[in-house]
Amino acid sequence: MSLNTQELDKILGKADQAFRIYKKMSLKQRADFMRTIGEEIMALGDELIKTAAIETNLPEARLIGERARTVFQLNSYGEAAERGDWLEARIDTADTAKTPPKPDLRKMLVPLGPVLVFGASNFPFAYSTAGGDTACAFAAGCPVVVKAHPAHQKTSELVAHAILKAVEKCKMPDGIFNHIVEPGNAIGEYLVKHPVIKAVGFTGSYGGGRALFDAANQRKVPIPVFAEMGSLNPVFLMPDKLATDAVNTAKLYAGSITLGMGQFCTNPGLIFGIEGEALDLFKRTLAHEIEQVVPFKMLHQGIADNFSNKLQLSLEQKEVSILAQSKTEVKTGEGHITVAQVDAVTFLNNPLLHQEVFGPYSLIISCKNTDQMKAIVAHLEGQLTATVMATEKDADQYEDLFADIQEICGRFIFNNVPTGVEVCLSMQHGGPFPATTDSRYTSVGADGIKRFARPVAFQNWPDQFLPKELQNANPLHIWRTVNNQLSKEALS
Repeated sequence: MSLNTQELDKILGKADQAFRIYKKMSLKQRADFMRTIGEEIMALGDELIKTAAIETNLPEARLIGERARTVFQLNSYGEAAERGDWLEARIDTADTAKTPPKPDLRKMLVPLGPVLVFGASNFPFAYSTAGGDTACAFAAGCPVVVKAHPAHQKTSELVAHAILKAVEKCKMPDGIFNHIVEPGNAIGEYLVKHPVIKAVGFTGSYGGGRALFDAANQRKVPIPVFAEMGSLNPVFLMPDKLATDAVNTAKLYAGSITLGMGQFCTNPGLIFGIEGEALDLFKRTLAHEIEQVVPFKMLHQGIADNFSNKLQLSLEQKEVSILAQSKTEVKTGEGHITVAQVDAVTFLNNPLLHQEVFGPYSLIISCKNTDQMKAIVAHLEGQLTATVMATEKDADQYEDLFADIQEICGRFIFNNVPTGVEVCLSMQHGGPFPATTDSRYTSVGADGIKRFARPVAFQNWPDQFLPKELQNANPLHIWRTVNNQLSKEALS
């Protein structure tokens, strides 16, 4: 570590002190701070986009869109923080006539403390320095320590500078945001195990997420790690849908498989269908579409090499054959766009084929019938998403199968693609292990704020000493559940 432990302790000490101040600041102050961060990011202008394009090989149009999403996250989570719905304020007033007397009880979520955020490699803005985890932590009232991803360090430093300008403008406490750029696992483990850190946000590989999760649970006082660790996002082509719409479905999925060179955690990596003429037509159409797609450079050489190695390993497996590859010659650093195929029995018996190949690759599995498809679902691990391409006839006929599929995913999709994650309250971006370490929470949408908060109940406290969110007059005018009724009204 180029930063020694004394320097890290000093950084974390500042975060701890900042927490004691920031948690007392109003919801409006948090929201204004987050809006100012967004303004400062936009003020970076073309320099930010061009720097990120050089570091990530992503096209400028994609980066401009991702920057807009990042600013939207900051604004929308800030607005959600100010609305106060996420606080889950509950009030049950006293009843002295009850035996024994019922006390006055009021409950709400309060911030956990300093949050450690690891920048993601595949989203230099939206899942990195000022990304969703950082925005949720700030909204919850928590300082943030960011461990920058080395693949886009200069981009991260620019965004960090924007955040620090917002800190100064909004007169936030010193230490509310800290940016650490040193690479390496040792520094990450030290930060996770440090007693000041109270939660971790991570987006990346299973190996990295699991290591952080294990380290956090080895602490004297374990802390939550909210790790998104990858997903194969299975797609199930149902019989009636395939019989009536195989061509359009294939074209839709050719675009989804190759979008962004497959470098999304929601890339459709497994496609299941019932063998027969309809599946053959789907395969022919998909193969034709895949062959026409021109590859471009992946995010960085490390991801390209990892994709190449895992692709080769998957294609070397017994009974796996290539259905189609891009006809364009692949250059150094580019992803070799590939769709392969295998039968259901082979897939069931080979755990390696159940592992994610991060990049422009998908495996089509031919099943003899829906019973075999159902057996496969029982062997699939937790996923961020699962999709059924189906008609209403399919939905009615295969209700039990659909119920089984629902058990393995966080987002269940009907006749659409998993790529593209809308930032809104009803989005669930999380799923059963190993997709994430805690399927009860989302990392996209304002509900993600709740990851970095904990409930506290106040019993029989004098009104003037209660948090404003729970006071009788409801001075913040937020929604609260009062004696089991949702209300914004003041208590008499």
